[in-house]
Amino acid sequence: QVQLVESGGGLVQAGGSLRLSCEASGSIFSIIAGGWYRQAPGKQRELVASITTSGGTNYVDAVKGRFTISRDNGKKMVYLQMNSLKPEDTAVYYCNADVLLRATSKMPIRYWGQGTQVTVSS
Repeated sequence: QVQLVESGGGLVQAGGSLRLSCEASGSIFSIIAGGWYRQAPGKQRELVASITTSGGTNYVDAVKGRFTISRDNGKKMVYLQMNSLKPEDTAVYYCNADVLLRATSKMPIRYWGQGTQVTVSS
């Protein structure tokens, strides 16, 4: 059974930093792509950042220059470094990962984490 477990959320003052981690538990071969989404109260879930199989990254305009997504295949982790946080970054943050279960797997399987709360006070 593969699960994604997020950690690193919390309460921080505006201008501060947080690092979110997303760990894949269970037996997998590798994480080939991943993403971080967020959902604020009363709003739709939005893609914040993604990292592709080749390591390319994409960010929503609101976080460009402040957030950095990365992954560590050896540790089965996807990270989101968040700097210069603003109150409007307050949301539940969810990670997803496209996972190859075995070296011979032809298609990845996408998994989602349960979410971690990030609250930025002004």
